[in-house]
Amino acid sequence: MNALERPRFAPRWLELRERADAAARAPELLQPLLQWMSGRPAAAGSGRTGPLVIRDLGCGTGSMGRWLAVRLPGPQHWILHDLDPLLLTHAGARLPVTAADGTPVDTTTRRGDLADLTADDLAGTSLVTASALLDLLTREEVEALAGACVDAGSPVLLALSVAGRVELTPSDPFDAEIAEAFNDHQRRTDQGRALLGPDAIAAAVTAFERRGATVLVRPSPWRLGCAESALTAEWLRGWVGAAHAQRPELAPEAVAYLRRRLEECAAGDLSVVVHHTDLLALPGPAAAGSAG
Repeated sequence: MNALERPRFAPRWLELRERADAAARAPELLQPLLQWMSGRPAAAGSGRTGPLVIRDLGCGTGSMGRWLAVRLPGPQHWILHDLDPLLLTHAGARLPVTAADGTPVDTTTRRGDLADLTADDLAGTSLVTASALLDLLTREEVEALAGACVDAGSPVLLALSVAGRVELTPSDPFDAEIAEAFNDHQRRTDQGRALLGPDAIAAAVTAFERRGATVLVRPSPWRLGCAESALTAEWLRGWVGAAHAQRPELAPEAVAYLRRRLEECAAGDLSVVVHHTDLLALPGPAAAGSAG
């Protein structure tokens, strides 16, 4: 089974997290990306002029496109990839229509699995992006993605990969137990696929650097306070639920823990930092000079 073989996320959850995602994304990775692009044809490696061609893998509702398109200059053609037709329809209808400099942005959608993409498929692609996806892949899938992107000469921006660290204030004696079980769940074997979870960033750095790419990583943490209480509550349910699914013996302590934390959240007494990492990989011999 491939990473995107069936829908995994409901539109409501993706919409709930979009503001926190936007605040967390690492904008400092855009400057080295733009420097690298400035020395290449608009369609990287294609030898022709034209709009930036950006492929967003596992696009969900299109939050990456809504964040990034207005931060990049020049005309853009976004190709949104996902296996969920509902999400594709949602994303395709909501991307910006103008770039940072007012030039046009247009969008097409493609239903399919990122595991099937090859360097030939990516020919002429100026940038490959993905959000909250890398940690759902296996080591073999990360290697294949790195190989396809580097062979095609396409830079890659992989955002919001889980880092395996969470900070809750105030602390609770059961925090560490839940965090450990959740991280084990992220690294579980799912129908024969050994997911990387928090190990995905290190695996991706290795995979891209082995192929000669320059790799930059930056933190992109969620910082959730009173204003994000709805997202915090939903995240808590998922975080504790995954931990319990991994270690059923945690019940009934996990049930009591979740109740305490939800009460603190509702009262405005809980803040959470969920650590993520953004990764930019710039292929080719010009990458090191461009990255600075």
